[in-house]
Amino acid sequence: MRIPATFLSIGLAVLAAAFPETAVAQETASLSGGNTAWIITATALVLFMTMPGLALFYGGLVQSRNVLSVLMHCFAICCLASILWLVAGYSIAFGDGNEWWGGLGKAFLAGIGTGTLFGDIPENVFFMFQMTFAIITPGLIVGTYVERIKFSAVILFSGLWLLVVYAPSAHWIWGGGLLADLGWASDSLAGVGVMDFAGGLVVHANAGVAALLLAAALGARKGFPHDLRPPHSPGLVMIGAAMLWVGWYGFNAGSALAADGSAGMAMTVTHISASAACLTWVVIEWIKFGKPSLVGIATGAIAGLATITPGSGFVGPVGALVYGVLAGVICFLMIGVVKNMFKLDDSLDVFAVHGVGGILGIFLTSVFAHPSFGGLVEGHDIGAAFMAQLIGTVITIVWAGVAGYIIIKIVQGVTGLRTTAEEETEGLDITAHGERGYDF
Repeated sequence: MRIPATFLSIGLAVLAAAFPETAVAQETASLSGGNTAWIITATALVLFMTMPGLALFYGGLVQSRNVLSVLMHCFAICCLASILWLVAGYSIAFGDGNEWWGGLGKAFLAGIGTGTLFGDIPENVFFMFQMTFAIITPGLIVGTYVERIKFSAVILFSGLWLLVVYAPSAHWIWGGGLLADLGWASDSLAGVGVMDFAGGLVVHANAGVAALLLAAALGARKGFPHDLRPPHSPGLVMIGAAMLWVGWYGFNAGSALAADGSAGMAMTVTHISASAACLTWVVIEWIKFGKPSLVGIATGAIAGLATITPGSGFVGPVGALVYGVLAGVICFLMIGVVKNMFKLDDSLDVFAVHGVGGILGIFLTSVFAHPSFGGLVEGHDIGAAFMAQLIGTVITIVWAGVAGYIIIKIVQGVTGLRTTAEEETEGLDITAHGERGYDF
């Protein structure tokens, strides 16, 4: 006999009141053990990207007398971002505030217990997964200021930037805020939001803008651009890049928040884009310099990974090939633009690789998400999507630029930014941390 839904609901409510254990069973009935296990694994993979992946990648690119300072920056930012994410960052990004920010209702995980769900996974697991994004994003910025910044400035800038730039941006796009539905901009965009699956704007564009601002504020290293010493350890660069590549599976595929075909496709296109960018970078170096380099192929991998990030949940394998090839060409060219035309010492090419790659991926997604290009979004309107991506990119860049500039001015006034010329010559390992990376 079929029981009417109304009577069934009433019956369940009575049972829940009479037997509390029944209520617990109801609460946990929608929990997916498989999805939870995958997101816990993805969380570990994304943390692996920062420590040790990003730390070794950046550490190998600097001079030997500064390698420990880079490792220290990445390690300290990880710890700082974790605490700030608990205190306020998560709430600002994913709280139930308004379209501009999430408020402080979830500060210190208020109201979030072990049985609280976010979709079909525990919210504390979602909190941890998103924390790893909040860790690596200011970590990416480390690459622009290596070898010449005060450690106190790193801490103050990273903390303020996380709360003022990153967390609100995450709320706008991922937390149901300003850019999740652009109906306020045009009736034709009602129900259309920015397509940023895993952080083309939230992570990479924001980090890229901060990189340009800091490079301009700090000034160039001694010998820039022609007399700088090459990376002290290409081997470390490759090891770090490989760790980033593996961790990126958690970054992109984990953003599906489920152990399903969407996560599988996100992982697939991530790998294809990175591979295509690597080979493209190698070909360009081979033609231009006569020899392909290990540092070059590793950098190409990061460019391909950054570029596919916003589209990883929306595009198919053919699109991923295009992402990778364009990432290899455009990011390679932009390194020269930043250094030779802008005259900015963005030391490890954060803007050219992450900023440009992330923004490139945002715009490519508006096209390659369409099923006719092998994309996964049914009923996709390329024109509306392009306008949404454009609006989201402009708003993100403007806020990151204005807020970042103000934060830099605050840091300059409180701690100062740049080390002395003597400290830069001796190296930050000894002058800032009293240690050496190598003792020959």
